[in-house]
Amino acid sequence: MGGTCLNLRVGYKFVIAAVVLACSGVIGLCTDIAALRNGFSIPHQHREQRGAQIRLFLEKTGANYVDVLAEDVVGFEIEESPAPQVSSITRPAQSFDQVVRAISSQNNIDPDLINSVIRAESGFNANAASSKGAQGLMQLMPRTAIGLGVRDSMDPEANVEAGTRYLRALLSRYHDDLVKALAAYNAGPKRVDQYHGIPPYSETQTFVARILSDLHRKKLEKSALVVVRKVNDQRSDEGSARREESKSYR
Repeated sequence: MGGTCLNLRVGYKFVIAAVVLACSGVIGLCTDIAALRNGFSIPHQHREQRGAQIRLFLEKTGANYVDVLAEDVVGFEIEESPAPQVSSITRPAQSFDQVVRAISSQNNIDPDLINSVIRAESGFNANAASSKGAQGLMQLMPRTAIGLGVRDSMDPEANVEAGTRYLRALLSRYHDDLVKALAAYNAGPKRVDQYHGIPPYSETQTFVARILSDLHRKKLEKSALVVVRKVNDQRSDEGSARREESKSYR
């Protein structure tokens, strides 16, 4: 639904409070703001230069972070807002991964796809707002958000739930043609129908290509992990067998 993508990577244990980037008492008060060229901003605790990238740490422990290209950062500002009040009644933090998986399961969509869309749309910035009016993690346009029953597009869970439902509807409309569904998510179904596929807009073409590339990368990483686990399990079994064999000779 419009928006420029940055090459971002988020720590795997990304709790929902960190995704909101509202700097609640759960993760501590964020003091610095990274201003990006695409108009987005990322609050963070501290940062670290890592070659051509800058790692923005979202909490003091360093467990949750975002990597951005140094060339995409316009500058840094200091936020001096007071720490928000924390309710005396709290519930256990649910990781962003769990939220996405639950919503994806409800809509029969691959959670990796939803994460790839979020990365392309907002760079996981729940407060992202484009010049065209798109808002939130999955950059819902106001009219689309209203149609999906969303009261607050900046609410991360509500935004992801509605965006996932909308993408599911587009997949059904185009008979699970992912390319057309993604193009329609960005440019609108009318344009996809008009051009019988991806419309000749560089933004839409880049949007679709980036999501498919990111999704493909995730699948390759998971396949590699499976192979590594199998090799490690095999080595462990061989080690156990040798130890047992050694005992039999004693």
